[in-house]
Amino acid sequence: MSAEKNIAVCDCTVIHEETVSKVRESMPEEGVLERSADFFKIVGDRTRIRILHALFHSEMCVCDIAVLLDMNQSAISHQLRVLKQSGLVKYRREGKIVFYSLDDEHVMNILDQGLVHVSHN
Repeated sequence: MSAEKNIAVCDCTVIHEETVSKVRESMPEEGVLERSADFFKIVGDRTRIRILHALFHSEMCVCDIAVLLDMNQSAISHQLRVLKQSGLVKYRREGKIVFYSLDDEHVMNILDQGLVHVSHN
């Protein structure tokens, strides 16, 4: 049996106006939904998730992240730039070395919840 045949479809034409109205009132504004979708696009990349996970455990420089993930520094720098522009990571300079860290703990909480979700299947 194909997966399509297992999809439940509503055959009624009745609109449950109270339910629709209640849910409509609780929906975030379009701008908030758009920023949320953008957030998930950013973290929807395997390399960026790996970088965020590493930075959850420790502040790190590009060189260290590149070694950890077995990637070149240029690729890591590009991904860090995307994460920084999205407000997910921050940096500090110590002499010639730039150290990256998570901008706040909310990022890892969200990623942790994703890991919990996929781990219990």
